[in-house]
Amino acid sequence: MKFKTVMLAVCGAAALSCALIGCGKKTTQAVVQSYGLKDAFKGHFLFGSAINEDQVSGLDTAGANIIKTHFNTIVAENVMKSEKINPKQGYYNWAPADEFVKFGEDNDMFIVGHCLVWHQQLAPWFPYDAQGHYVSADTLKNRMREYIYTVVGRYKGRVHAWDVVNEAIDDDGTYRHSPYYDILGEEFIPMAFQFAHEADPDAELYINDYGMEKPARCQRYVQIVNDMKARGIRIDGIGMQGHMGMDNPWMHEFETALEALAGTGCKVMLTEWDMSALPTITDNADITENTLYSDSLNPYISGLPADVEAQWSERMDSVLTICMNHADCFSRINVWGVSDGDSWRNDWPVKGRTEYCLLFDRNHQMKPFLTKYLKK
Repeated sequence: MKFKTVMLAVCGAAALSCALIGCGKKTTQAVVQSYGLKDAFKGHFLFGSAINEDQVSGLDTAGANIIKTHFNTIVAENVMKSEKINPKQGYYNWAPADEFVKFGEDNDMFIVGHCLVWHQQLAPWFPYDAQGHYVSADTLKNRMREYIYTVVGRYKGRVHAWDVVNEAIDDDGTYRHSPYYDILGEEFIPMAFQFAHEADPDAELYINDYGMEKPARCQRYVQIVNDMKARGIRIDGIGMQGHMGMDNPWMHEFETALEALAGTGCKVMLTEWDMSALPTITDNADITENTLYSDSLNPYISGLPADVEAQWSERMDSVLTICMNHADCFSRINVWGVSDGDSWRNDWPVKGRTEYCLLFDRNHQMKPFLTKYLKK
């Protein structure tokens, strides 16, 4: 489906501004409007965000108001990762995840659980025995089955989709070394999808990774997905995380990868979208990266220069255009955070960096490039 100009009525400018600004304070109340970005892209794809505990609990009311106004799909930023939800063997911390799911239900949103199998933010006990050695393949398989059955089963019929496996492949297309791969080999991926399907046959199941524009990684995922489909193992979607920068990826690379992944017959999604406006240090999204601070790597403490903001806006708009041009196979966008102050990229890979990578600024005001989508 090619790009179509969105022709929808909008609320008055003053009312919309009231919903967005929040006076720059997380506790400021604001009137929640019913019209937003979710409506502008209706008929093309779902539009949403990762959300955090403050937004769900009501501590960040300005952020929560943006979510309710502009988004119709949410993903758990941290509360469903295994180190949070199952930090000790035999113990599950359900309260934050329960609150996240209820928030989505109360606001009639498409709810995505994130994530079931990931080598980072993995519960520290999970792949090890009492002596600190890797467990056997049978033990890890049984632990993985029990964990997936327990978590997915608790939210059966309530969480609509799951990121089942996250970040399994390296840049060069080889399998990333992780406890799952080292103990179970390549089979850990289809195994996880089979367990998730058994736990909730109606939930959509996704695989997710960053740097999908890299040909070797993209090709490996095409192979993995096609192999699982040939074996009759359920997989519904492929998530392109979309952690971008001012010089990566090239837009034609992003579009080429999108088309290749869509060729598997799966839905394609932009699942963790943000775009750094700062000098590029690395083009991956490995949270273990760490670079020493220097002023040259944090040049915009007081705000973006106009020319940088214009370049950033143009690149962001290009991504939206590509997604809309492929809306026949493209199903969802989730930005990775609500406002610039929420973003994980403020402290990665350099502690103390001031980022400008999301759709709303630190005062909870919408970035100007988006306003055209809210106009006739």
